[in-house]
Amino acid sequence: MIPVRDVAPRAVLKLLRGQPLTAAKVRFAWSASVGPAMARATSVELAADGTLHVAAAGEHWRAETARSVAVIRPRLRELLGRGAVKRIAVKGLG
Repeated sequence: MIPVRDVAPRAVLKLLRGQPLTAAKVRFAWSASVGPAMARATSVELAADGTLHVAAAGEHWRAETARSVAVIRPRLRELLGRGAVKRIAVKGLG
């Protein structure tokens, strides 16, 4: 028997992986990977070369995001697939 707490994440993962790699899918995966506070303080764009460009609202969020890349990368890989994001480039705005 599968615990209820595991059903929704598995279902979302299965549905998400079957969808084409769009800007909306990348934004959803980013938000799910970083949580609501960091998602609100950043915007993302995936370039054709696999670089995920992250624009952070200020130096604090830039530093926090850059520091967290090692945790964020495997989460994105799980949601978007192994080769989707090859590099994460973080810059601060303002």
